[in-house]
Amino acid sequence: MALISCDFFSEALQVGTSMTVVLPQATEEQIGVQGGGDADRPPPVLYLLHGLSDDHTAWTRYTSIERYATARGLAVVMPAVGRSFYADEVHGHPYWRFVSHELPTVVSSFFRVSTAREDTFVAGLSMGGYGALKLALTHPERFAAAASLSGVADIGLIRERPERSELHERVFGGRIGDADDLFALLEAADPASLPRLFVACGLDEPLLLDANRRLAARARERGVPVTTDERPGEHEWGLWDAVVKDVVAWLPLGATGP
Repeated sequence: MALISCDFFSEALQVGTSMTVVLPQATEEQIGVQGGGDADRPPPVLYLLHGLSDDHTAWTRYTSIERYATARGLAVVMPAVGRSFYADEVHGHPYWRFVSHELPTVVSSFFRVSTAREDTFVAGLSMGGYGALKLALTHPERFAAAASLSGVADIGLIRERPERSELHERVFGGRIGDADDLFALLEAADPASLPRLFVACGLDEPLLLDANRRLAARARERGVPVTTDERPGEHEWGLWDAVVKDVVAWLPLGATGP
């Protein structure tokens, strides 16, 4: 695999930004690394989103995502979005416009990766889990699968935490609308159009666990294919490293249906 730190200018943000990218590489003599995929075609791509206190380097620093992706011939794109909650910040920058529209165009212009829906996936942890599901529910035509690890399934929870009041005001202007509410997006979407979902949460974080259970249950009621993963663990990287390995194995690489 090739590991690339990419600094570039964002027209949406009107400022320089960064992403970390993992790209498959065909090798014959590399020892201890299991490769996969088809070197003759552009590789499938996973957009992997970071959490509130992280940046674009966190996944490669704290997990073995590069090794997991190598085994499946999967490209991985990890953008930097600050503490934006993948939203167009009321008092800040348009990160939703950046990640949902500009980023895929930039990635396809810089790197040889597939742009087909059946080869495109999104996942994230905590704030990034919320962002991954928001992308999948808003633009189901772009993604074959989406995964949330300890995601903020109920965005309204940030209103209930005094320590997040500044974040709530800066990002959402003190009001969360339907376009930022996963439950509202799920209700508005055509279930037949939605990608398959993977909803994971540690058993030792009850606040997030309840919200994730409710979201997964509602998705199933609407006929959306959902895989759930609940295992002992808190809001920490030991859990996320184990779960993201299973997420990469779960991705329907080579699938042709919704």
